Amino acid sequence: MAPPNRTARVAVLGSSVQRSRSKKHAAGRARSAVLRRLVLAMLVLGALALLTISFRSPTSGPLHGLQGTGASALRPFQIAAERVARPFRDVYNYFDGLAGAKSENARLKREVQQLRAQSTANLAASQRAADLERLLKFEQGPTYPRDYRPVSTSVISFPSGPFDQQVAIAAGSSSGIGISTPVVSADGLVGRVTNVTSSTAVVTLITDPDSAVAARDLTSGVSGLIRHGQGSTLILDRVPKEQVVQKGDVIVTQGTRDRRYPDLYPYGIPIGRVLSVGRSDIASYLTVQVTPFAALDSLDSVAALVATKRTLKLP
Repeated sequence: MAPPNRTARVAVLGSSVQRSRSKKHAAGRARSAVLRRLVLAMLVLGALALLTISFRSPTSGPLHGLQGTGASALRPFQIAAERVARPFRDVYNYFDGLAGAKSENARLKREVQQLRAQSTANLAASQRAADLERLLKFEQGPTYPRDYRPVSTSVISFPSGPFDQQVAIAAGSSSGIGISTPVVSADGLVGRVTNVTSSTAVVTLITDPDSAVAARDLTSGVSGLIRHGQGSTLILDRVPKEQVVQKGDVIVTQGTRDRRYPDLYPYGIPIGRVLSVGRSDIASYLTVQVTPFAALDSLDSVAALVATKRTLKLP
């Protein structure tokens, strides 16, 4: 067992050693900080010196020669780095270009759709304007019936099937249109109104199986009834075999012949042109096929003929 005084001496010596070590560490840290500051100051001064030399001799001088030597020495490493990085850069550029191309393609498709829709709208408007102009010429022409005022309107619905021979127009009783009001296009007779509301009306076409229009041949004066024929054609029915009807003759509405039996249609509205004339030994009447003037399957602008007088005059 060590005597107590020895233990005290050991403790005193240990504390002195620790104080000396801490002083050495503090001195070393101070020298390191001074050294770092000196190095930083030297680097800053060196950078400033190089910049000054470079600006004073922009095209020649020892510094430029040193730069050229360094660039020549590092050129192989630069080429190697470029070759290594090129595939990655190409892949990036490919995907970036692909994304850009897809975006541009989508934008061009939208623009094409917009231009196509605008072109279709312009074409439809142009066709409708042409139809309205032709309809106006008909209303101002010599064949337009007297004592009738036109209500120009547009067709808003078409036949839903081959057995449906009706269209709807965007005008009704508020415009003076009533049941049996005749409807025409710029080319000829379309039909008559069979149902009406305040703002719309239903028009039964002359190609309807139940339709019958009193008509006459302008050339020969032969009278008959226009009825539905095969397909989109009409038939001038009830024409005796001894009557003369030629291919190409124009057929118009007959109009009222007797005030006691007023006709639904005024006189002189064009209906169609004779396509063919047939005779049979066993039939009492001619078979007269007529092609309608009005394009009944593609109507756009029409006019309803509203009577301005209650009493119809003879043609």
